[in-house]
Amino acid sequence: MNIVIKVSDKIKEKMIKYYTPKKRDKVIPYVILQAQDEDTVITIYESGKIMFQGSSADVDAAMWKEMDGGSNNNSTKSDTLNKYYNCSSIGSDEVGTGDYFGPIVVTSCYVSKENIPYLESLGIKDSKKLEDTKIIKIAPEIIKKVPYKSIILTNKEYNEKYNDSYNINKIKAIMHNKVLYQMTHSISEPYDYIIVDEFAREARYYDYIKESPNVQKGITFMTKAEDQNLAVAAASIISRYIFIKEFDKLSDSIHIPLPKGAGPQVDTIGMEIVEKYGQDKLKEIAKMNFKNTERILRTCIF
Repeated sequence: MNIVIKVSDKIKEKMIKYYTPKKRDKVIPYVILQAQDEDTVITIYESGKIMFQGSSADVDAAMWKEMDGGSNNNSTKSDTLNKYYNCSSIGSDEVGTGDYFGPIVVTSCYVSKENIPYLESLGIKDSKKLEDTKIIKIAPEIIKKVPYKSIILTNKEYNEKYNDSYNINKIKAIMHNKVLYQMTHSISEPYDYIIVDEFAREARYYDYIKESPNVQKGITFMTKAEDQNLAVAAASIISRYIFIKEFDKLSDSIHIPLPKGAGPQVDTIGMEIVEKYGQDKLKEIAKMNFKNTERILRTCIF
């Protein structure tokens, strides 16, 4: 799916700032920036036009158009988005799967329709679009207001589980299923939907969790769910908040500031850790299947 929009210079600058960390190393004539955000490729042209390519291109484009004050001409699509926004719902989201250091955190939240205005007043949106300082400020307020369940998978546990038949999506599916089941069985309030940000097709998701003792059914899977549903957005923020706290504990435990993500800076710190503590230390604080491990160990002298 290809969607082309045109936005104001102000929104274009915001887009450039947001997508620069996801920039592709590709030079294209008349293009300011090309980036990839999950399954969507975004191309920002000098002319001011923005092209979105991918299965969720329409959702991404609509998000920026709405921010720019534009309207979605597709009333059916708009009604669908409102249906999942203006409702009482349970949502879940995860953090940490793209970070070499630090755990994976999955959280499920219940947000009643009555609590939507309060969450909006806090500036709730996907945690990936908020600075950590903002997360630390608003997450405790969300926690006071909405019921939630969280699971933390440590790096040691992750490394013990991960293999060819137990990949990251299966790990995520099992964790999502657990917190969603806990949430649906811990509240008495009614809800309209259970929503998960789609990281695997529905059939594949349920295949991943077929051996789980308790399986949560009735899930609505959607791309960019955190932009369309406040329960998912709140879950994203709480997950990030817990991740930050756990990440800081890891840094304190080895007396070395750990960088987030999986870039070159991570390799540099990884080498420092191996030199100071030995390579087995990585199994406690890092995800060993990342390519960073190979680069770190290749450059270390034992």
